[in-house]
Amino acid sequence: MERNLQLRAATPEDLDWIHALRHRVYAQELGQHAPNSAGRLRDGLDGDNVYLVAARGEVRIGFISLTPPWLKRYALDKYVSRGELPLLDEDDLFEVRILTVEPRWRASAAAPLLMYAALRWIASRGGRRVVAMGRTELLAMYLAAGLQPVGHTVRSGALTFEVLTGSVTELTRVAMDRHRATLNRLRAQVDWRLDAPFAPRADGCEHGGVSFTAIGTDFHDLDRRHQVVAADVLDAWFSPAPGVRAVLADDLEWAARTSPPTGAEGLLAEIARVRALPVEALVPGAGSSDLIFRAFGQWLTPQSRVLLLDPGYGEYAHVTERVIGCRVSRFRLRRDDGWRIDRDQLSAAVQDGRYDLVVVVNPNNPTGRHAPAAELRSLIAAAPERTRWWIDEAYLGYVDMGESLADLAATDPRVVVCSSLSKMYALSGMRAAYLVAEPATARELRRRTPPWSVSLPAQMAAVAALRDPEHYRSRWLRTHALRRQLAADLAGADDTVTVEEAVANWLTVTLPSDGPSAAQLVQECRRSDVYLRDLSPMSCEYQGRTVRIAVRDTAENARIVSAFQQAMAVLRPGSARRASIPASVSTTGSSR
Repeated sequence: MERNLQLRAATPEDLDWIHALRHRVYAQELGQHAPNSAGRLRDGLDGDNVYLVAARGEVRIGFISLTPPWLKRYALDKYVSRGELPLLDEDDLFEVRILTVEPRWRASAAAPLLMYAALRWIASRGGRRVVAMGRTELLAMYLAAGLQPVGHTVRSGALTFEVLTGSVTELTRVAMDRHRATLNRLRAQVDWRLDAPFAPRADGCEHGGVSFTAIGTDFHDLDRRHQVVAADVLDAWFSPAPGVRAVLADDLEWAARTSPPTGAEGLLAEIARVRALPVEALVPGAGSSDLIFRAFGQWLTPQSRVLLLDPGYGEYAHVTERVIGCRVSRFRLRRDDGWRIDRDQLSAAVQDGRYDLVVVVNPNNPTGRHAPAAELRSLIAAAPERTRWWIDEAYLGYVDMGESLADLAATDPRVVVCSSLSKMYALSGMRAAYLVAEPATARELRRRTPPWSVSLPAQMAAVAALRDPEHYRSRWLRTHALRRQLAADLAGADDTVTVEEAVANWLTVTLPSDGPSAAQLVQECRRSDVYLRDLSPMSCEYQGRTVRIAVRDTAENARIVSAFQQAMAVLRPGSARRASIPASVSTTGSSR
C-alpha cells in the first residue's frame, strides 16, 4: 500500500475533505461531537494551524494537525489550565492533534507515517517539545512512538484522551532506534513532499556547507566551485593576506609532508604577541568546533545545567544536548526586541547559580547582534562564582577586536573565550582556532589536546595572517559595504520580505507569513546554484520563514539577488510549481 503514498502539507482544496472526514469520524463514528446537517466539523484553530495530508494519487487517506507555539494558544487550553499543565507555556512547544485516517486505510502505514511526518515538520521549525491528546484506546501506538503521559486525562464527548508529551530529540531517537529499518524501507516508497528532510543526519546535527555537495565531496572534479554560490556558510568572500598565499606557495610539498610543531608553539606565540595575552593562557584547536567538543566533553556531564542563547549557533545545542546529554535551558532573544540580549533579564536568569555553563556567542550567529563588552563584563562580575561563561568571538573582527573579553578570560577562571581564525581571516579550510582561559584551565585543556592537532599548513597560514592586520581590516570594512548593498538589493527585489543586516558578514531575509517557507526558498534558489541557509531548525522564533545569506563579492551577490527574485516569483501563491518542490535539506550549524 505504501508505494506512491504521498506526504504533503494540506492545500486549500484539502480543507473541505478534512472537515468532512472529521465529521464522519468524530461526530458519526465516535460520538465526540454532535452531528450537524452540513456534515462538516471545523476547528477554532483552522487558518492558523497546519495540516499534513497522506494521499495515494487523487485519493486522500488521512491527516494530522499541528499547532505551532507562535500562535500562543492550543486546543488543550479548552481542557487544561496553564497552571495545571505548565508545559503549555514553553516557547518551543508544538501541539499534535486530530490524527485521522479513512476507515479503509487504518491497517496501513498511514497513521505512523503521519506521526513521523509531524515530528520531522516540527524539528524543521526548531520545535523541541511535543504535546498531544491521544485516545485511550490507541495509547499503545503513542507510547510506541516515545510519547509519555503527563498524568492528565481529558473527556470530550464520548471519548477520553490521555495528555502526552515528549522531547523532539528523544522522539527522534526512538524513531531512529526502534523503527529505522521500517523508515529506510518506506523512504524509497513514499512520495515525501514536505519541506523538511525525511530523516535527520546520522549525528543528529545539520551542519553547514550543503553547498559543497553540489561541488562534490569526493573531490573528483572541483570545477563546479566556479558555478556554485556558497552563501549558506559564513566563509569569507575575500582571499587570505598575500603573506598567507606566499608562505604556502613557497614550498607546499614540504608543508604537506612535514609534521607540524607538536603543540602549535609558534602559532600560540604569535597569538600571544598580537592579542597581548600570556601564552600560557592559550589552547590551540583545529577550528572552534574542535575546542567546543574537547572542552565541553571535559567540563560537562549529563547532570550539568547549561544556558544557551536562542536563536544561537547550533553546534552548542548539539554538543550539550545530543552528545553529552546536559540539562539545557534557553535564554530567548526576540525579534521584537531587535534580537538583543537584555542584560537585566540574563542577570536574573543566572543569579541563583543553577547553571554550570552559560554560552554567549558575540556577535551572535545567526541573529547578527553584538553585545557591548562593558555590559558582558558587568554581567559576569555580578554572576555567581560557580558559573562558567563561554564567550564565542568567531566574528568579532567585523566589529572591533578591542571588544574582546580575552584579557578577562586570561585571569578569571570563570571565563573562557573561543576565537576562530577561520571566518575573519579567510582560513576556513585550514581549521585554526584558539581558546583563552586562566592558565590552570588552559594547562589542563592542553594536556588533553592531541599532538599535531593543527596541521602545518594551517599553523603557517594563521601566523602569516596575524602578521597582516591591515589587509584584514580593509577586507572587513569592504564586507560592511557589500552587505549594505546586498541588503538594499534584496529589499528592492521584493517588498514583501524583511531584510535584517548583521554586524558581520551576513544578513537575514524573513518571508511573509502568507508566502513560501524558508525551506522552499532555499530549495528553489538551488536551481540557480545559489545556496542559502534555512534558519528554521535553529529556533521557533524564526517560524519557518527566515534564511541567512552570507555576503559574497559583487558578482556573486548579484547572482544571489537574481536567484532570490526568480524564486519568489515561482513560489508566490498560485504558482504551478509551488506544490511540487521537493524537500529541502535544512541545516542548523556552520563549520568553524
